Amino acid sequence: MATAGGELHHPVNPGISKLQFAPFSSALDAGFWHELTQKKLNEYRLDETPKVIKGYYYNGDPLGLPARLTLEFSAFDMNASIPARCCPAFGTLYNTNTFETFKSCDKKSLLEKEANEIWESIKSGAALENPMLLNRFLLLTFADLKKYHFYYWFCYPALCFPNGIHIIQKPVCLGERFSLNQIEALQKGYDELCQKEGVTALPYFLIKYHDNSVMISLLKKWDGFFQDQGGKVTVGVYDPCNLSHYPGWPLRNFLILAAHNWGNILQTVEVLCFRDRTMQGVRDITHSIIFEIKLPEKPLGPDCPKAVGWEKNQKGGMGPRMVNLSECMDPKRLAESSVDLNLKLMCWRLVPTLDLEKIVSAKCLLLGAGTLGCSVARTLM
Repeated sequence: MATAGGELHHPVNPGISKLQFAPFSSALDAGFWHELTQKKLNEYRLDETPKVIKGYYYNGDPLGLPARLTLEFSAFDMNASIPARCCPAFGTLYNTNTFETFKSCDKKSLLEKEANEIWESIKSGAALENPMLLNRFLLLTFADLKKYHFYYWFCYPALCFPNGIHIIQKPVCLGERFSLNQIEALQKGYDELCQKEGVTALPYFLIKYHDNSVMISLLKKWDGFFQDQGGKVTVGVYDPCNLSHYPGWPLRNFLILAAHNWGNILQTVEVLCFRDRTMQGVRDITHSIIFEIKLPEKPLGPDCPKAVGWEKNQKGGMGPRMVNLSECMDPKRLAESSVDLNLKLMCWRLVPTLDLEKIVSAKCLLLGAGTLGCSVARTLM
């Protein structure tokens, strides 16, 4: 069932009236931990101050994969490019020096701090100019560089409505609502706007559509874009989720922005969860979902709404995760792997009948460390 915050944990009845969201799942590449190790040793040292990092998410995954937020080795370089058609997300890294500090860190305070920054960007209008401010994340880490064990806990702050969001029209596939001409026009308009803005993806955008035409615009042009729509508003959200009845996490903070900015003049909003998949060389957006929701009647107050977002661990409980990279980062393990490879090459190429188990388990006491002893030692190695 879903929590009060609207997070989806298990499949539920698609006919429910309240909107639920599929949370992000963290995907940290081994290269990220390699780079963090180098940063810790050569730059951060004992510095525990927050660091800005960058990840990305993708709206073209095949069915069955979770909505992933990915961090790679380039996460520490704000000028590094991200893969084509992926949407960037900026976050804050809190790297602790000890495991005790990692465990005792005030998670509630960190979440509230980040949520307040999102809320302030909504109230100031900064999120309207730069919608990526809505999709921030936190990463709390501890790197045990003696064992090459990395402990981490992700958080994707999402502001919540007190009574949730009600669905007026349940989600349906875009292919059931739009004609072929409209789908082609939507795809073309999106690509042209991305190219015009010089970005790989648009996290949020505005949509107007008629019988055979679709128009797309930036979120900041809201006021003039919908003047001729008679109160009908359609927004597009770059959606990393591939479930047929549920939107992904990025929609949550946008709905807070919509309610804050236009809740006094809008009662409903039509949402297009834009999903752009390419399989076997064929691009397809017809599996995107479109639905209509009702904005809350009660206006949001001046204080930051309640926020949720800490990721659950592999067991489904609230707690951190751990990754063991000793096999690919520990010099001792790497040396053992190198020796093992040399022995196997010797067996394969020179002595196929060689009993490697006997060679590996053999021990030799070498007396003398002079010229002859060093030569013998090198030969034995």
